[in-house]
Amino acid sequence: MTAAGERSPSDRDGRTFTVLLALAANVGVGVLKLAAGLLSGSGALLSEAAHSGGDSATELLLLVALRRSRRPADRIHPFGYGKERYFWSLLAAGAIFVSGAAFSFFQGVRTITGPAEPASRLWLNYAVLALAFVLEATSFRQAARQVRDHTTRHRQSVREYVRDPSDPTLNSVTLEDSTALVGIVIAALGVGLHALTGAQWWDGLASLLIGTLLLGVAVLLTRACQALLIGKQADPRLLRAIEGLLEQQPEIVDVVDLLTMRTGTGRILLCSRVDFVDTLSAADLEKACMRIDAALRGRFDELDEIFIQPASRSDAGMRERVRKRYGRPLADN
Repeated sequence: MTAAGERSPSDRDGRTFTVLLALAANVGVGVLKLAAGLLSGSGALLSEAAHSGGDSATELLLLVALRRSRRPADRIHPFGYGKERYFWSLLAAGAIFVSGAAFSFFQGVRTITGPAEPASRLWLNYAVLALAFVLEATSFRQAARQVRDHTTRHRQSVREYVRDPSDPTLNSVTLEDSTALVGIVIAALGVGLHALTGAQWWDGLASLLIGTLLLGVAVLLTRACQALLIGKQADPRLLRAIEGLLEQQPEIVDVVDLLTMRTGTGRILLCSRVDFVDTLSAADLEKACMRIDAALRGRFDELDEIFIQPASRSDAGMRERVRKRYGRPLADN
């Protein structure tokens, strides 16, 4: 089982480069969309400009998240600052995406209900959208490559990773870029139909669709970050692998309980309650805990802090708590 997050400088540098590339692309296309929207009066282009502006602000928050989450543990935060990444990613998802969606909805309603405006210089929008698509596709390709590497290492599907990301920063950039590409296509259709029919409500409808798209992504990312901030357990496959390794140890009769929590990207807190062989002395128990700790760390790189607590598998109260949590008692009958 490999690490869940970045454990090497190359992983960290790769994520930072992905966010910086996305920031550069969004700033560039945002300026182009804004200029084209103001010159042509296209509501869809102005909504896309707001979309890119929101994405740029998101990337700035994600850079803060990457930097602050890498600080080492100290006396005040003994489990480190890994959850800073979840906090800043939550701000990015909730505030930036929702604000971009709100502007898109406003622009769409204003375009549909407002007075008709001449469709001037709409040709400019096509060139801007084409260039924006190329820049966003370049950023998306980098983010998608990292997601593909991650899912391959951890035997996950892309859908599983998007719904349950271990790193919300990479997930945010990937969803932003894919949403931006879809938004560009929607804006192009709205502008094209406006030019073809002369009805500007097509432009307004494109803005409303872009706003709906942004709102959906905001909800998806917010829910993922919320779960991580509250304290989400490790991947169930990792739990089963840890349980299997513990039960293989000669000093352990049975695993009574396993508690895990993601304390950051690639960092997992483990508390294991196990029933040890009754004939072990105190010294034997200490040696066994040290050896098992080393075995766990040697196989599972993502384990950050490990606690091993003796417990009895005949403890009815603990077995019931475990059953309520996992749907079954871990200890054998």
